[in-house]
Amino acid sequence: MSASGWKGAAMLLVVLLLLATGTGLGAWLAAGHYRPQLDAANDAHGQCLAARGCLEELAKEQGAKLAELAIQAEQRQTKSCQYGVWDFHVAANSEMFKGLQAGRHAALSPAEPKEGQEVEMFALLTAGAPQEEWHPIGRGIAKYE
Repeated sequence: MSASGWKGAAMLLVVLLLLATGTGLGAWLAAGHYRPQLDAANDAHGQCLAARGCLEELAKEQGAKLAELAIQAEQRQTKSCQYGVWDFHVAANSEMFKGLQAGRHAALSPAEPKEGQEVEMFALLTAGAPQEEWHPIGRGIAKYE
């Protein structure tokens, strides 16, 4: 190889080294410049995730309380009509009436029977079902355990 060939190769190597150095220095300066902004954004992201979790819990609690208040309102309303709406647990695959999934509510007359008192019972598919949709179950004697 001639002297000018070596000179050209050396110049190419110097240019490549300068480019690599400039790229590395630029990346280092950019990282130093943007690091505080990235840290702040990551902190804000963590705070948002924590706040979202809290809000989801509050929404669940409010939903449960709202359902409880709706049942209490229905009980007050039916109590004035001499019926009490009672809430109870049923299995998801229960059938109370052919083709209808069992409800979680029953209407009793009188609204708050005393021990040994005769009661009339109706099944409700929802707590707010109109009286025309109540399904008669029958009569019985109130017993508390």
